[in-house]
Amino acid sequence: MASDHPSLSRRRAGVLAAATAALALAGTQTASASASAPGAELPRGHDVSSHQKHVDWPDARSSGARFVYVKATESTAYRNPYFARQYDGARRAGLIRGAYHFARPDKSSGARQAAYFVRHGGDWRPDGRTLPPALDIEYNPYDPHDPCYGLSQEDMVDWIQSFSDEIEAETGRRPVIYTTAHWWSTCTGDSHAFARNHPLWIASHGAPDPGSLPGGWWHWTFWQYGTRGGLPGDQNLFNGPQSRLRALASGR
Repeated sequence: MASDHPSLSRRRAGVLAAATAALALAGTQTASASASAPGAELPRGHDVSSHQKHVDWPDARSSGARFVYVKATESTAYRNPYFARQYDGARRAGLIRGAYHFARPDKSSGARQAAYFVRHGGDWRPDGRTLPPALDIEYNPYDPHDPCYGLSQEDMVDWIQSFSDEIEAETGRRPVIYTTAHWWSTCTGDSHAFARNHPLWIASHGAPDPGSLPGGWWHWTFWQYGTRGGLPGDQNLFNGPQSRLRALASGR
């Protein structure tokens, strides 16, 4: 996932694939399904943004999707123009869905971006159909020479904590954190500050399992394992049975 600027997204995708594939070869955590034949045991899902525009949600459901994350916002100046249609369409088709925010730590505080996100799609309710809000924090698609957006490791940890605190204050939930092991090590110093109470959404493409996990996490909740597959957008798995996915959506 990244900016909705097409050329930037393609460039960032290449960096992501190369870095995460290399990290995954080290492999310390075992997935319950293979990236080459995913979904045999675990619920399949995907994530979408404005790139996917008008998604055929009943077809995604019939193709195996059980959950989806939809991009809502970026920084404090961008809203996915297709968000409402995508988000509501996924629910009508029977998918458990959630919203995600693409972080721009170089633009404003974590708290300010979290508040903007909640106002424009990132809210949560304990209805059993809404996943916790998610923070997409990763490579800088606007400047490949500055992956950490000009922040020190300490300042980046503070930025993420500020975002998380605001999300919890407004929704009652800590956000899911989407990242890669390489970015997390580079830009937070492999901080362990979030592993205890933030579900991990690990991006690791082109390997048979998610590989080494960052920052003290011993368990991944979501795994984005590729950009191509039978579902629109990026391909994901949930690390548990469907009943556990519903429990996560319910806040249990």
